[in-house]
Order: sequence, then structure tokens, then C-alpha cells
Amino acid sequence: MVVKMSITDSTRVAVLEALLKQGSVRPNIKRIKQYTGFHKATIMSSLDFLEKAGLIQGYGPKINFRVLGYNLEVTMLLQADLSRKDAFNVFIERALQDPHLYWFSGMLGSGNWNLLTRHIYRDVESYRKHIESYYYETVPDIYDLIRDKQIFFTTEPIYKSASRTKSIIELIKLSSKK
Repeated sequence: MVVKMSITDSTRVAVLEALLKQGSVRPNIKRIKQYTGFHKATIMSSLDFLEKAGLIQGYGPKINFRVLGYNLEVTMLLQADLSRKDAFNVFIERALQDPHLYWFSGMLGSGNWNLLTRHIYRDVESYRKHIESYYYETVPDIYDLIRDKQIFFTTEPIYKSASRTKSIIELIKLSSKK
């Protein structure tokens, strides 16, 4: 019997989920040794030290979501009336359960924006339908809670998409030269 694999079948998805679990993936020590020339014990003790210090939070897959048809990344700046605690708490509960939403934080800066969200969707229409049904039809008083919003749609071409980890490593190297 021939098994036909798919990138979205239950077996492949289970493997991807397992890669996100704490301690399920460790770096390839041999490859690090090739890059650095350090002894295996030095590499392992360094990784253990960096993990215990909290600098390395984990290891996992980097997934290209565009392969699955998620071609739209949405960034929203929200001006929310945080004094509307009941509505805000329901909004937060919905956001924490939203699989499209991968980043949600408070925000400080110029203007009146106080929340920042980042989402992934297949296209603008799927975004619009999801936001309408998931938030605006289910969160009481959302029209009073969200006073204003700015929406930014990010699509191809992407001129730079660097790893935050690589960026911080470069910043550490730059600051150690000063």
C-alpha cells in the first residue's frame, strides 16, 4: 500500500506541533562544531548556559506560511477605550483563541494607538469575513471599545525578512565592539 503524503495531513501536522514542544528539538552539535571549530563539550555547555540564562527560549521549525496559501499578513493599530473593561476582557479572550492572530501587544508611541495586532490570512476577503464574524458579531460593545484603527496589509514583494534572532546577534556583536 502506497501512502500519499501531504504537507497538511494529520501526521505532518502532528510532527510540526511536536517540534514546538519544549525540548523536542536540539541543534545539530556537529554542524555547530563545523561552523565554530569549538569542542562538542564547549558547544553543549554554552547552549545549556544560554538556555538557563533565558536567552534561548527554544528551538523549532520556521514555516513558510505562503506555501499553504496564507499570502496576506495584516498589522492593525488600534485605539481602544481601555476603561471599557468588560468589553476589553471579552476582546482579549477572543484574541487569545484566534488562530489567525499571532501577535497582540500593548503599544506606546505617537498618536492615540494603544494596541498592536498581527494576523495571517489567505486574502483580504477572508480577513474581512473573519474579523466581522469573530470579533464584531461576538464582542459586546466592540464599537465603543475600538475607537479607531489603522490596517496595513503586507503582501509580496517582501524586500527584507530577517530573523529577529539574527538581528539581535548582530546587535550584540556591534555593541561588543564599542
